[in-house]
Amino acid sequence: MDVGLIGLGHMGAGMATNILEAGHGLTVYNRTRGKAESLVNKGARSAANFSDACRGEAVITMLADDHAVESVVYGDGGLLSSLRKGATHISCSTISVALSERLAADHAAVGQRFVAAPVFGRPDAAAAGKLFVVAAGAPDAMAAVQPILDAVGQKTVVVSKTPKAANLVKLSGNFLIASVIESLGEAIALVSKGGVDKQLYLEILTSTLFSAPVYKTYGALIANGNFEPAGFAAPLGQKDIRLTLAAAEELRVPLPLASLLRDRFLTLLATGGEKLDWSAIGQLAARDAGADAP
Repeated sequence: MDVGLIGLGHMGAGMATNILEAGHGLTVYNRTRGKAESLVNKGARSAANFSDACRGEAVITMLADDHAVESVVYGDGGLLSSLRKGATHISCSTISVALSERLAADHAAVGQRFVAAPVFGRPDAAAAGKLFVVAAGAPDAMAAVQPILDAVGQKTVVVSKTPKAANLVKLSGNFLIASVIESLGEAIALVSKGGVDKQLYLEILTSTLFSAPVYKTYGALIANGNFEPAGFAAPLGQKDIRLTLAAAEELRVPLPLASLLRDRFLTLLATGGEKLDWSAIGQLAARDAGADAP
């Protein structure tokens, strides 16, 4: 396929490399042009603007938030005005349910297709082509873009014909990850202040009760205090919890833990955590307890 990709951050760059290695034609765009150089050396074309990235069968957006996606879709030369009829916008960004619903309607109104395909996985998984893709869209659109999703992920799960459902699943997943981070941080603070070695405690947890990768990955980050460089920055974590709460309010579903997590992220950001990984909320319990940092 001939596709475009807009957004070459930690996740987008790895996805782009795997799309090229799968043999697809690729045009890339990023506000910081220098981020495209290594991909151009691998065979990608560099787009001078949004519209240049929209000349193929599909375009992927992997951007930070609703505002960034809106600027690419609705701005001058954006996707709505540049994609040809029948082409597909694949949104891999973690965005609000409301924006996903709006994008689906607006693309359909001009004869374009829209697939929501947010992903689970950190930058190392993106680089290795091992992301898990949660996708939703019309069956014909899904069939058309499946080769691209296969290139970036190890598994794609189609959850609905309605794109916004994929975004709801993604937000709920990030809420659960943040809940694990908070609970790990509290538990590690407790046993550490009681004199138990953090590394030994983590080994006990992950070899018995909690062997899932999320506990191993984030437990190690918390125990080691390894929050820089950020694989997923704290402001993005705060954004995802805010969007989860917005979706919950719309559906009238109380999420008491999400409200707690919102405040934990605000505390982290208010105390200088802007550049830290979102797992840094896991150090707040130790700070509250007056314990030494990891």
